Amino acid sequence: MAAEGGHGPQTSGDYITHHLQNLQVCKVGDEWVWNECAGNMMTINVDSMFWSAFLGLIFCFTFWRVARASSVGKPTKWQAFVEIIVEFVDASVKETFQGKSNLIAPLGLTIFVWVFLMNLMDLVPVDWIPVVVADWMLGIPYMKIVPTTDVNVTFGMSIAVFVLILVYTHLAKGPFALVKDLMLHPIEPSFKSTGAIIASVPIMAFNLILEVVALVAKPISLSLRLFGNMFAGELIFILIALLGLWQLPLHFGWAVFHVLIVTLQAFIFMMLTIVYLSLASEKH
Repeated sequence: MAAEGGHGPQTSGDYITHHLQNLQVCKVGDEWVWNECAGNMMTINVDSMFWSAFLGLIFCFTFWRVARASSVGKPTKWQAFVEIIVEFVDASVKETFQGKSNLIAPLGLTIFVWVFLMNLMDLVPVDWIPVVVADWMLGIPYMKIVPTTDVNVTFGMSIAVFVLILVYTHLAKGPFALVKDLMLHPIEPSFKSTGAIIASVPIMAFNLILEVVALVAKPISLSLRLFGNMFAGELIFILIALLGLWQLPLHFGWAVFHVLIVTLQAFIFMMLTIVYLSLASEKH
């Protein structure tokens, strides 16, 4: 099967590869080059950066406008919708987070809405922006519009959550809390005598291995779960697009189902972040 693109006839493999390619820029020697960055660790995925920042600005501007124009006596439908989202996130935080922090609810709201908007871009037909707007109109050869299908974006968000876990552990339990958590759990050794201390070294080493694996697994699983689900959804949309006109009923059916995935993945990312920060804040 062949598909028509901005660069002439394409095979199915070429079509899929083209749609999965990011718009990249990197520095080779003393020059910045575009889309020739294979193996370059300093590559910047420009499309992922642009769409994630753009959607974040849309979220901030929209909620800011609603907050400024809010009315108690006669709320608009859009204000009511935003209030439902805020109340939903606030209730989730109160039920899950056991510590005390004024940051968690705004953080949960930001994560949920921002990730949802990035995921929602997956419902835009695969050729509209990458081919029609970017390639034909602007001459940009590659354009991925779903930031959460870029593992660098999901890892970036999960690393930010990981840093917050370390910060909340330090604030709630003290400067040596992380060392204690890593070496004295899940098996707490005895320090009643010199012999007990010496015998505790293997136990602490065993604890350290278990807890480091568990700690590192949090950001890795957080990022890969979101990336894997959204990448798979994007790939299915691309495969459906290869069918030509026959894609319309399948595209609609998969889009309706994918709305659930889009929302669920945003909710899971938010809830796991809250749970991880709640665990980091527990003092026992």
